[in-house]
Amino acid sequence: MEFLDNFILPQSSEHIQLLHFMLILVLLLFIPFMSVLFGGTAASLYFKGKGLKHQDKNSIRLAKQIMDIVTVNKSVGVILGIVPMITAILIYAQLLHSSQITNLNYLAISLILFIISIILIYSYRYSLSFNEIFSSIDPHSLKDAEIGGDIAKFFDESSRISRRAGKYGLLFLFFAFWFFITAISIPAFYSNWEATGFISDLFSWKILSRLIYYILASFTLTGGMILFSHFENSGSKKDFSSDYSEFVKKSVVKFTLTSGVLLPVFMLINLLAIPGSSLSGSVFVYLLIALFLLFIGYHFLYMILKKANGTLTALLFFVLLFSVGAYIISDQIVMSNSTKVQSAMLEKEFEKYLAELKGTDIAAEISGEEIYKVRCESCHRFDQKLVGPPHIDVLPKYVGKEALLVAFIRNPVKVDPAYPQMPNPGLKPKEAAAVASYLLKTYETRIK
Repeated sequence: MEFLDNFILPQSSEHIQLLHFMLILVLLLFIPFMSVLFGGTAASLYFKGKGLKHQDKNSIRLAKQIMDIVTVNKSVGVILGIVPMITAILIYAQLLHSSQITNLNYLAISLILFIISIILIYSYRYSLSFNEIFSSIDPHSLKDAEIGGDIAKFFDESSRISRRAGKYGLLFLFFAFWFFITAISIPAFYSNWEATGFISDLFSWKILSRLIYYILASFTLTGGMILFSHFENSGSKKDFSSDYSEFVKKSVVKFTLTSGVLLPVFMLINLLAIPGSSLSGSVFVYLLIALFLLFIGYHFLYMILKKANGTLTALLFFVLLFSVGAYIISDQIVMSNSTKVQSAMLEKEFEKYLAELKGTDIAAEISGEEIYKVRCESCHRFDQKLVGPPHIDVLPKYVGKEALLVAFIRNPVKVDPAYPQMPNPGLKPKEAAAVASYLLKTYETRIK
């Protein structure tokens, strides 16, 4: 995706903040849509298989209803799916311009997989409708045997498409989901990111725990959406019998609650994976909001089990939606905190670019102190033992050997068995040199 660099202009700090805000809005549209599409397709395939195996008409009916709810129509797949993902690629390309953060390739792969999955999933949705139409016609009751044979052939073909399109669509969507979560996670962990290869990125425990959270959230959110849509409309549709509504309630509440109770566990695991330098008060505030709304959702689920009505299911769906939204915002605040140095570099480029346009000269120097405070200070102190040893104990051997310190910062190795190995901070040569210069100058000032 390097070709995007040719279309990127330096941005001011205000524009960078606006891009972060736009990215949050894009993800608030895309992730819930992708989640309910994934959860809905998986649930539909489950109920369809169960219905065919046990000849259960309610399960088959629910399978079709779920797909009608989560897909809505073809234009929604483009508006809430493809367009936001392309927009996210462009925003990330701007925010991470000239950095070592390589998430655009994952986004591009995710986009391709997502488009394929959309085509297959919508084919699955329409094949279910055709199945319902053809199954209601008895070919033997038709006077024209040829037409009856054609109907039987179309029904078989529709059933074949239904079986294959749904399964392959879900498979492609799962991998699109996986690559997308990887792409949005790498910038969030940039300050202590250790994985560098394709496989190591995808199978990093940090990525997998976040992927599991979003998959669980997709089933929880899908369950809320199904209950809301069904019971909100059941009062105005005579074909919703009380037996069928009871079946929907018990079946959907079961998998909604099962996935929902596990969400707080993975929220905690994902919080522990965040580097200390990327945490802030806002991160905790939005996580607490997400947890609080989730616990309210548990209460609504219990009440729905006792007595389902449109008001309760509507409240459940929106509480779950806002809970996922709060988590997404928290996640993006982490990403913003992790890329502060990158944003500062972009601001310097903008100042230099603006100065060139004005015909003036400006020294776009890199602040080693700023990089140190954002990237290093969570683990190091000059005269205090923290995660790493005090600088005052280790810097003497680097006096007059700044290049050696730069090399260590860029490629740290384990030196003292009493301390853990320092993770690679992922600094560019000029950034590492600025940090080394700041450390040595500060050390010399302190010992005088």
